[in-house]
This record gives sequence, C-alpha cells and structure tokens, in this order.
Amino acid sequence: MTANFSDVLLDQKDNSSIDAKLTNLLGLVRKHLNMDVAFISEFINDERVFKVVDNPSANKTVKVGNSDPINETYCHKITEKQLSPIITNSKINPITQIMPVTDKLNIGAYIGVPINLSNGKLYGTFCCYKSHHDESLNERDLSFLNMISEIATGLIEKNLHNTALHCQTKLAIDEVIASNSISIYFQPIFNLFSNEIAGFESLSRFFTKPYKTPDLWFKEATDVGLGESLEMLAIKNSLAYIAQFNDTTYIAINCSPSHILSGALEYTLQGADCSRLVLEITEHSPISDYTVMRAALAPLRKKGLRLAIDDVGAGFSSFQHILELEADIIKLDISLTQNINKDNRKFLLAKALCGFAKAIDCSIVAEGIETQAELNALRKLNVDNVQGYFIGRPAPIEDALSYQSMTLST
Repeated sequence: MTANFSDVLLDQKDNSSIDAKLTNLLGLVRKHLNMDVAFISEFINDERVFKVVDNPSANKTVKVGNSDPINETYCHKITEKQLSPIITNSKINPITQIMPVTDKLNIGAYIGVPINLSNGKLYGTFCCYKSHHDESLNERDLSFLNMISEIATGLIEKNLHNTALHCQTKLAIDEVIASNSISIYFQPIFNLFSNEIAGFESLSRFFTKPYKTPDLWFKEATDVGLGESLEMLAIKNSLAYIAQFNDTTYIAINCSPSHILSGALEYTLQGADCSRLVLEITEHSPISDYTVMRAALAPLRKKGLRLAIDDVGAGFSSFQHILELEADIIKLDISLTQNINKDNRKFLLAKALCGFAKAIDCSIVAEGIETQAELNALRKLNVDNVQGYFIGRPAPIEDALSYQSMTLST
C-alpha cells in the first residue's frame, strides 16, 4: 500500500467528515488505477444513486445526487453476477456494448465491486471507469479495489449509524418541543449588602427518558438544527413565571449569540418587561463580530435588558466580551470562587476583577458558592451578589418563591 493510502486510512487524528474521507479515498483509488471517474453508489428502491464522487472528467453526468434506473446500470448487473467486475473494453463486451449507459457516461473500461454491509444488506457499489479501453486491468486491480471497498464500507456504516442517531435525536427533540417538556428551575441570587434576594437564574431541566443533562440536550438540538427552537422555548417558559416574583427581582436567562443575531431573541422577548431581565452570555460563546452583536442587542438594551458575561475567570474570551459588549454584570466562574478562602492567588485575581468591575461600573455575581468560608471571603472582597448550592439550589417555581422571604446570615 502506498504512503498516500496509509496516510488516509491510518491517520487517527484526521477529524474530516466521513464524506470527505470517502471522497479523498475515491481520488486516490482513481489515480492509482489510472481511471477518469470513481464513485460510490447506493441502491435506493429502483435507482442507482451517486453518493460520493470523484469526477474531474468533462462528462458531469456522474455527480452526487444524480441517479438512473438500476436495471440499466453496470452496477446492478455486477451485483447480480450478470456482468464481470472487470470490463476491459465495453465497446466489444456483448452485454455492455448495447447498454445506453455505455455511451451516456462514455465508458471504455470499467471495474466495480459490490458494497455489502455487515448485516448482509447490499448497499451499492464502489466503481471506477475510463473513456477508453484498458486491457491491463486484471485480478490484482480487482483485489486492490475489494480491499479499499471494505475500508470504505466501514466508513459508510459509520455514516449510516450517525444518520440514524441524528434522526433519533431530532425526533426526540421534536417531541420535547411539541410537548413542551422543558421544566424551568430557578436558582436564587442574593445581594451581599442587603442579604436579600436580588434575582434568579432560570435553568432548564429535562425529565424525559433516557435522562440527559441540559447541556447535552441543547448541544444535540444545535447539531440537528433545532437549537434555536429549543432555546426560545426555554426562554418563553421562564418568562411565564416572572409575574410570580417580586417586582424588584430580576430573572437571568441564557441565549446563544447566534440566536441573538438571528433576531429570535428579540422576537421572543416582544411584550416582556426587559427591565427585569438579565441576558447571560457565556465566556465560551464565540462572537466573531462585536459590532453586529451590539447592533442586534441594541433594541433590547433600550428596553432595559441588562447583559451579564458568564464564566469570567475560566478563560480569556470573557474579558473581550465584557469590554466589547459593555456588560452590566460580571459573573465569576466557580473555578475561581471554589476554595477562594484557601487559595491566595484566586483571592487576588478575584480582587483585581472586582476592582476592574467597579471601575467600568459593572456589578459582580460570584457563582458556585458551596461553603460559608467561601462566602466570607467574598464578603471581604465586597462582591455584590452570590449564588451557589450553599446559598440555594435550583428549584421549581413553588419552592423558588420561598427564597424571596429569606435573608442571608451575616
């Protein structure tokens, strides 16, 4: 096997899509066998459909998505053993010389093998051809093509598996959206100066089976093109509860930058009291054009929407988010607040961030508070607001409302 084939087939670090790998594989096979066209076809009902193609020839009939009646193809006759897998001269072969496809595709010589899946099902064929006859094609070439076809079959089966998973995932998320199966929990955020409730972060919960964490639901929704629908439904469900909270209490919602840019968030917040909402954008959310993002947020900011940058301290992007988006709130990540009472470096970094926040007129929310000692350390830093399991766990609306009458112990 040549070095090029080894590179394609054995590179474990290659993150290319399966279709890209198959296309690259076709190109290497076509060149190795000195052919004009190489393709992988799938038999769908009564048609031969071109699924992956490498075709630099002038005849572009063979391209991805094109199809023809299966009974009129070499592919079908090869799989039915009516035709030899090696055809050195299609113009004199008694079967191929009278087939319309010979002239249609300008086939002179042809070599092809069936693609049989591990479950025994015939998928289609792996084939190559050129415009003129080639008496040099032999059993060694056929063995080579069979070997490469087996590797391609593995990739095809992986693709089929991924497609099936994609369909299952899409159906599951469609069902969640159709049945509105997103429960909203609220985690309290307390002010350290008044020791009273300042607001709540709204968090989505999915109680479907099999259980998956919320971040996985939203990731999978994005992967199948339903991310915007799922996120907007979660926000709508959060807004439905806002009237039950005190007028002085805000609700923090989460939204991906892409759904802000698409206008989906502005549409969803029509009629909402934006002065009681805080939009959280995570440090991990990439923003390629801050000018465009500011323009998309402007109508909502005019209505009183405040902006929080989440996960600050977890990386570097958050600082650019803070400056470019003119944030109102900086949320210190749990990676910074955890054991802040024991780690002087964390304490000093948080102190610097608090000073930075005050200088640019931002308030601070420290997340992930799990001990009294951590809370005491944050009081020393004059942090504005705190949230975490020590202060209050996320809870359904019935339980969350009780936090409004609570005060933090000093």
